[in-house]
Amino acid sequence: MACATLAAAATIISSCSGNKKSEQSDSDSLEIVESMLHEEPAAPAIPDSAFFATPENKSEVATDSTYAVTSTGLKYVILKEGTGLSPKAEDTVMVHYVGQLLDGTQFDSSISRGTPATFPLNGVIPGWTEGLQLMKEGGKAVFYIPSELAYGERGAAGAIPPNSDLIFYVELIQVIK
Repeated sequence: MACATLAAAATIISSCSGNKKSEQSDSDSLEIVESMLHEEPAAPAIPDSAFFATPENKSEVATDSTYAVTSTGLKYVILKEGTGLSPKAEDTVMVHYVGQLLDGTQFDSSISRGTPATFPLNGVIPGWTEGLQLMKEGGKAVFYIPSELAYGERGAAGAIPPNSDLIFYVELIQVIK
């Protein structure tokens, strides 16, 4: 069935381009469609450490172009305001995320894996627990998590060096009560 769908999509693409139908154009179109289906989802543009270090970007209210800072030192940007439930620390959440070091090195991504992560909010690093409680379902945010709200002096599994501040892009998909 997938082959039939790909062949149909290839035919549509070739007919949209105004090309006469031929085995060559069908083959070319089929390759294009197959490559599109096998591409990894693109990670969103994530503000870098320079953005969070620039005082002009700081505001009392986080938006898609400014960051706010909580009393604990968590910095956050709201890329898209959600409209659903906000989680409590004892709730379980389903999220998509991308985690990176300050130099831009990505150390984890549910988006790249193609599967959202589900976990109890009180079972993760404090910066996540705090940050996700600032969101609503359907929302998208970026957290700049200082080391003391992340993995601190111990680091994590060789991927995150000790005393590392981290940046996470997070989409809150669902709050599971």
